[in-house]
Amino acid sequence: MSETSEVPPPEPLPPEPLPADRRAIEAFLEMLGAEGGLADNTLVAYATDLDDAARVLSADGGLVTAAADALARYLAVLEARGLTAETQARRLSALRRFFRFLASEGRRPDQPTDRLDAPRRRRPLPKLLSEDEVDRLIAAAHAMPGPDGRRLAAIVELLYASGLRVTELVTLPAAALARDPQVLMVRGKGGRDRLVPLGAPARAAARAYLEVRGSFLPPDRTAQGFLFPSRAAEGHLTRQRVGQLLKLLALGAGLDPARVSPHVLRHAFASHLLSGGADLRVVQQLLGHADITTTQIYTHVLDADLRRAIERAHPLSTADLAG
Repeated sequence: MSETSEVPPPEPLPPEPLPADRRAIEAFLEMLGAEGGLADNTLVAYATDLDDAARVLSADGGLVTAAADALARYLAVLEARGLTAETQARRLSALRRFFRFLASEGRRPDQPTDRLDAPRRRRPLPKLLSEDEVDRLIAAAHAMPGPDGRRLAAIVELLYASGLRVTELVTLPAAALARDPQVLMVRGKGGRDRLVPLGAPARAAARAYLEVRGSFLPPDRTAQGFLFPSRAAEGHLTRQRVGQLLKLLALGAGLDPARVSPHVLRHAFASHLLSGGADLRVVQQLLGHADITTTQIYTHVLDADLRRAIERAHPLSTADLAG
């Protein structure tokens, strides 16, 4: 007699949306299609998101008539599924637009999603380089021969010494460093100007680069107004090209190129200042942040570094407490 293995029962099928919900969703999608301007995959995403909500809420009276507490329970289901905060927020956005449509059609007198809070999106901590790793990058740049080496050394020194955004760096006018300034005038986002002090190493690297800058000027001299001229259509080095140069430099410095970019050097500038005791407001001004909450992300980085340091070094982090 042969043994037979038990076959597990099939997974239960999810409930179907109620007919009223399906009709309302179809009418909503027709309205979106009539308005135009939405890509087909966007319409598919709306259909998928609303169909899922209607299925989950079918046992709770349906989507069209759902109250705020039922919708809140649906959002809790999404979180329990492990969906990211971004995906949850997208689902809530679809629901809000759907209920605005119902209100415009006279199907709902209220907007139940107004009482729902959007999921909190965790802002990712910036990628960082240690001071030793930045020193290795700078040393590798200074070791490169010729005009290309001098230009790359100036780029790295300026990015790390000033915290400039890469767009701010490549659009610097040639006159910005013509007189070996100790303070650099930078035009940032929204046309806001700010002053950024330059240390001696960055100024020395800039002076060395200025001696060979002419070798990078196109023959027609159209790019002569930029500190970092180029044959590119913009007349100056592009953001993409600076990123490529830094990744090649990372290889020469023995670092993972994926960890090195112009913005990573901006992060290093800020976090190293704060770890050295700089005031958060000062770092905000140097970075050109309009809102200090943007700058506060670096304090979270320092907190994480401190926690890791304690876990590595403190005896009570690994030893059991004696009673």
